[in-house]
Amino acid sequence: MEKSYPNPLVFQRADPCIYRHSDGYYYFTASVPAYDCIEIRRSKTLAGLSEAETFVAWQHHKMGEMSSLIWAPEIHYLKGKWYIYFAAAPNDEVTGDTFNHRMYVIENSNPNPLTPEWVEKGQIKTGWESFSLDATVFEHKNQLYYIWAQEDKALSEKSHSNLYISAMENPWTLTGEPVLLTQPEYDWERKIFWVNEGPSVLEKNGHIFLTYSASATDENYCLGMLVADSDADILDPAAWRKMGKPVFGTSYQHHVYGPGHNSFTVSEDGKTDLLVYHARNYTEIKGDPLYDPNRHTRVQPIHWLKDGMPDFGVPVEENRSFTEWEGVHCHA
Repeated sequence: MEKSYPNPLVFQRADPCIYRHSDGYYYFTASVPAYDCIEIRRSKTLAGLSEAETFVAWQHHKMGEMSSLIWAPEIHYLKGKWYIYFAAAPNDEVTGDTFNHRMYVIENSNPNPLTPEWVEKGQIKTGWESFSLDATVFEHKNQLYYIWAQEDKALSEKSHSNLYISAMENPWTLTGEPVLLTQPEYDWERKIFWVNEGPSVLEKNGHIFLTYSASATDENYCLGMLVADSDADILDPAAWRKMGKPVFGTSYQHHVYGPGHNSFTVSEDGKTDLLVYHARNYTEIKGDPLYDPNRHTRVQPIHWLKDGMPDFGVPVEENRSFTEWEGVHCHA
């Protein structure tokens, strides 16, 4: 019988990343409602992440770069060290029609990332300065690759973000020219905002599956997907096939709205691939959706079709209720 998980798994944590390490722990990072720090939780079980203690790995600067809107941290273990990739802005102002985020990374050489040795490695330079965020990193054939979302008004005046890929010289430096993989082109990628963001990679069955999030962060938010063969040159845009329809979206039947910004993990026994994502359980958002804290972290099994493709299904029904928001702020 397929195992079920608490849903929501972690309340009021958007942009979730769950990484299962060789030490048997699940490590969890996500955007906190106050957007002012990076926290880590760990647990031997996924359900345990709900009540796990939080460790503050890094706090926002008081002013200047990395002082505002700390978004979408992702934790990775690369080349024998821990890294957390995230986006931050110098203020909460909008320039043109986007915020002023850039992408950064911090490093910890201690085998235990819940320690204070985190150091800033600086901004990830992509070759041009514009709104950029939501980086993910993966290793393929002993080469590190970086995939991220960035604005390019020369490519499209309306698009807020496209997805790019680059090889990496090391975990904080890109090498070679960035390659455009996808930009918002379908109607479902252009609902209210033209957005491709939040990439995540799963390699299985001879394929590399690249999921991403599209459209505004309300009930229109959904997952799209690109697919490449594992043996292909993944820096060649022609190697990637883009799905023409969303692969995961709102379930009005189950009252789960705007699922997106996913990551991938695996069950405790290592046998079941899992989709991790955030979503709300209502559509009437008061004020700016950015400051609505109730995008909760959720997790559910991925099913695999005979042709080796993933079937994400629909967002499962909630089996936990949330009644009170205490808020989370990280104070110096």
